[in-house]
Amino acid sequence: MTNPISDPNVTSPIHHETATLTAIDGLQVSAFVARPHSSPKGCVVVVQEIFGVNAYVRAVCDRWAHAGWLAVAPAFFDRIEPGIEMGYDANTMTRGIALVDQLGFDATLRDIDAARHQIGQGLPCGVVGFCWGGTVAALAATRMGLAAVSYYGGRTHHQLHERPQAALLMHFGELDPMISGATVAKIEDVFGKAAAQSGHAFELHRYPAGHGFNRYGHPDYHVASADLAQARSEAFLAQHAG
Repeated sequence: MTNPISDPNVTSPIHHETATLTAIDGLQVSAFVARPHSSPKGCVVVVQEIFGVNAYVRAVCDRWAHAGWLAVAPAFFDRIEPGIEMGYDANTMTRGIALVDQLGFDATLRDIDAARHQIGQGLPCGVVGFCWGGTVAALAATRMGLAAVSYYGGRTHHQLHERPQAALLMHFGELDPMISGATVAKIEDVFGKAAAQSGHAFELHRYPAGHGFNRYGHPDYHVASADLAQARSEAFLAQHAG
C-alpha cells in the first residue's frame, strides 16, 4: 500500500499488511500493520483521529516502524461501517464526530486489547493516539494499564475521574483553539497528582503549535513540535511499555 501522505523522516523499507482482529465481544475489525524489517522493540497500537485509518494514520504507523516498532492501527469504524477513511473538511468532521459518539470508548478499548494480543503477541506494548484517539490512549492507561502517549486529547477533560494505572505521556499545542490552556492545566494537575500517588510516570508537554501539529501534510503540521514530540514518545515507550 502506498501512502499519499508520508513522514519525511521515514526512509527505510517497511513491510505493510492488513490483518483482521477479533475482539472479546466477537466483533471483527481490520487493522493496518507496519512492520520493521528487524526484530521489533515492541508493539505500538495507533489510535486514529475521527477520520478513520487514513493516509496520515498509516504514515504514523510507518514512522513507528521506521523507529523499530511493530505498529498496528485498528479500523474501529469497521464496527459501524467497513472501509471508512476520510480527509479533512467540515463535512467529514461532522461525520467523524457522529461516528466516534456512536462507537463509544469501551468497544475501542476491546479492539486495542485484540491488537496487542493478536498482533503484538507478547511484545512490550504501548498505545499512541491523536485527538479523539488521544483521549482513547489516556483511557488505555487508566483502564487497561497500558503505557500510553496522548496527543491533544481534548475529551480527556471529561475523564478526570479516571486514575492512571500505567505510564502516561501527553502532548498539547499552546496555540490549539480547541483545547484551552486552562483545560490543559487542569488535566496536568489532576493526572499529575494521581500519578504521583500511584507511582506511575506522568509527563505533559506543551508545544508552540496548534491542534493537529503532528498531522503530516496538513496545514496544521508543525515539524519542530512533531519531531520533538515523536522523540519524547519513542523514549517514553521504550522505557515504560510492558
